[in-house]
Amino acid sequence: MMPTDTGLRGPAAVTRVGGCECGDTRYQFVGEPLFIHACHCTLCQRITGSAFQISMLMTKSQFSLSKGQPAVWHLKADSGNVRPVFFCERCGCQLYGDAPGRGPEIMWIQSGTLDDTTWFSPRAHIWTSSMQSWLTLPVDVPAFDTNYDAVKVWPASSLARMQASPG
Repeated sequence: MMPTDTGLRGPAAVTRVGGCECGDTRYQFVGEPLFIHACHCTLCQRITGSAFQISMLMTKSQFSLSKGQPAVWHLKADSGNVRPVFFCERCGCQLYGDAPGRGPEIMWIQSGTLDDTTWFSPRAHIWTSSMQSWLTLPVDVPAFDTNYDAVKVWPASSLARMQASPG
């Protein structure tokens, strides 16, 4: 059975804005994210300095920079995928990246860089095999030792949008 809850609380067809800590880089995206998950892999722990990263996946056509030009660094995730991560060159804040395992037109944003972080929650936890031992996950949110199969986890509307994106 396909889940229908996207993790959103509020209007889906709105423009959301965010950016880095110093304000040199700003972005916006329009519409509903494809999916939101918390990643507990060691790379996400290292680059956030925290127990996990909350990634908001979307099509690249939904996203645009409104100020600045971030620098890029290529990082190897626990999955083995090398992914470009974009960050503010001035303050070092990680902002977004490509999601090579999901397709060439799919990207993610570091959801903590949004100006308003009150309207969403993770719909899955991934790479829990490397999760911090002191962390307790909610019982009503699916958790996966490594990654998940989007066909089995994402809402049907998100899968259709992903398949319809160019590339």
